[in-house]
Amino acid sequence: MFWEASDLGVMSMSLEFRLDLQLFADGKTEPATPRRREEARKKGRVAKSQELNTALVLLGISGLLTVSGEWALRQMVAFMQQVIGGGLAGVDFSLGGLQALQGQAVLCILMVAGPVMGFALVLGLMGQLLQVGFNITAEPLKPQLSRMNPVEGAKRIFSKRALMELGKACLKIGIVTYVAYVALRNDIGKLPSLLWMEPVQAIAYASKLVGKMGLWIGACLLIVAAIDYLYQRWEYEDSIKMSIQDIKDELKQTEGDPQIRSVIRARQRQLARSRMMQAVPTADVVITNPTHVAVALKYDAKSMAAPIVVAKGAELLAARIREIASENDIPIVENPPLARTLYEATQVGREIPADLYQAVAEVLAYVYRL
Repeated sequence: MFWEASDLGVMSMSLEFRLDLQLFADGKTEPATPRRREEARKKGRVAKSQELNTALVLLGISGLLTVSGEWALRQMVAFMQQVIGGGLAGVDFSLGGLQALQGQAVLCILMVAGPVMGFALVLGLMGQLLQVGFNITAEPLKPQLSRMNPVEGAKRIFSKRALMELGKACLKIGIVTYVAYVALRNDIGKLPSLLWMEPVQAIAYASKLVGKMGLWIGACLLIVAAIDYLYQRWEYEDSIKMSIQDIKDELKQTEGDPQIRSVIRARQRQLARSRMMQAVPTADVVITNPTHVAVALKYDAKSMAAPIVVAKGAELLAARIREIASENDIPIVENPPLARTLYEATQVGREIPADLYQAVAEVLAYVYRL
């Protein structure tokens, strides 16, 4: 057998195209399903940026230091003056006196540092809730043998994520250094004058300067955090992508094997047809098309508001309905328009629509006359 060059080219192209499609189908190219996302969330795999929490806390603490730093300083100075202002002459060094002094020191520390720590905690929680919502899981704390594998550890060290974290760290160091220089550039000349100020004034000025620098750095880190969050979101979506086979396997787990489900549905249809055929002998009339469609109706004026469809079918099923009706001496009426309408507009076990009452009543009256 001989082939021309053009035939061989077409065959090779079709073979390559088929192989490429198979490789493409095996790759993780499909978006994750809701179940896959929920499983990843339970395992602690979420898209979040640690830089956002850092930026929010730094901004909040810097703003709080700028507003209330002088007040906190005066509280500490007042306590120190109370304790050592008189050269410790008025201090009671007994056990009870030292305990009272310790209580006053703890109270002063709580007054000064408590609001700062509480505000930092609230900002950290807010940053977490803004990114991932309320999600508590102990899955990341479970021991994993893969973490003890030196080869896997080396892969994590030199992975794309590790390089990204290294780049972010270098970027943060550069931003902090540059922003600190810009924030202090106009005040560098005033720093030597702090040596001749009173301690309270010098510390108050320094706290305002630190708060100003923190606000600048926090604002820049907030921009970095927004960019990092977008990257983390993209990386997370890419990491949870699924292949077509993964989706099929998940569908089998949630809804069962498609072949088994088709067998179950076929068995259910068979049982429904069997029950329907058992109800045909109870019908009052069978309306036909005459050979393509058959609808069996039953009506009892004492217990029914309208005629009920006890069976219907097309082609072979219609022939079986006519056969059972003939065996049980049930009248068969040929009315193609009505049969087709009843077949399309009704359901087995339900009453006929109101707009068909007149037509069906005429058929039933004819049957009763017979």
